Amino acid sequence: MRTNTLALAAASAAAVLLAVPAPASASRAAAQAYLCEEDGKRDSRGFSSVDGTELEWDDDSRFDDARKHVVKVWTAGSLKQVRIKPDGATSYADLEWKDTRQTANGRHLVYGRWDPNTGTDYVWFNRAYLDDGRKLGADVHRRRVAAHELGHALGFCHKPYNGLYPSLMWAEYSHFADKGINGPTEQTDIKAYHALWG
Repeated sequence: MRTNTLALAAASAAAVLLAVPAPASASRAAAQAYLCEEDGKRDSRGFSSVDGTELEWDDDSRFDDARKHVVKVWTAGSLKQVRIKPDGATSYADLEWKDTRQTANGRHLVYGRWDPNTGTDYVWFNRAYLDDGRKLGADVHRRRVAAHELGHALGFCHKPYNGLYPSLMWAEYSHFADKGINGPTEQTDIKAYHALWG
């Protein structure tokens, strides 16, 4: 039996390349994408509003522009694993968009909130800050708040704040607003999405 020397050399080189670990910076970037700010928390399919691979929503909010924006940014490009769509006549909403107006009882400077429940979950827009003429009373702010809260509904936790790995899922609104982040970031959020949803 004759051995092809060139084929054997190519196979050996391929085996060596496969054994070389990824650069440390790439490994850190991947790990950073999935870290949560709060100890012990992780991105989780189980702690999301997603039913299987669908998230059906119902809208009872005056901020329809913000809801349209977030459906667009969380289903753009390669983000197709979770279907985000309105609920139908024969289905129940997994998530409902609602409005509130609160500044007391822990709601001071809370612009929006994802509220998981045993049935339908809610995303609350706080009109005390988001109405026209208020502190964040413009479409750009309402869109950012909604995109962040839908991130929670998709199972994502707050990401640690640092300048190297920008994220829509930073806990402080000013952190992602100051960076002009209006949707999931390539460096962190999209990687986390694919790690969680495929």
